[in-house]
Amino acid sequence: MTLYSCVNPFAPKIDETLGEAKGLISDQSDVEGVFQNFQYAYAFKDTLIYSQLLNKDFSFSYRDYDIGADISWGRDEEMKVSSGLFQNSHRLDLVWNNINSISGDSTRIVRSFNLTIAFNPTDIIFIDGRVNLTLIKENNKWKILRWVDESNF
Repeated sequence: MTLYSCVNPFAPKIDETLGEAKGLISDQSDVEGVFQNFQYAYAFKDTLIYSQLLNKDFSFSYRDYDIGADISWGRDEEMKVSSGLFQNSHRLDLVWNNINSISGDSTRIVRSFNLTIAFNPTDIIFIDGRVNLTLIKENNKWKILRWVDESNF
């Protein structure tokens, strides 16, 4: 008891080791940092981090199987859609799986993922899909230039 008498459990000492490990947010200096920040942005519903993933000329496209057409939009619309998803979901769990293909210069990556969207405890959607990303390096940061969603809904 006397050993702990001077330790205040409500004022623990600063953990000096926090800066030594790789943090939750990447500087996107490598391609894996893009995926790390993507996962972080979804988990914490962080539009600021998400916006930093997208190049100013970003485009998103997917196949709408109901109408039999490809749908596309740019960066501004992507931010609106993502913000709506972040605001209207209770929880987002994104898991990146294997890289299916990658170009030699890492500018084109196809990767599978699992996404769980919980709108409420009884409304949960599970998505298994694939992204086809075109990346570009600007100011020593990798950013997403084009995202083609190859998921089958």
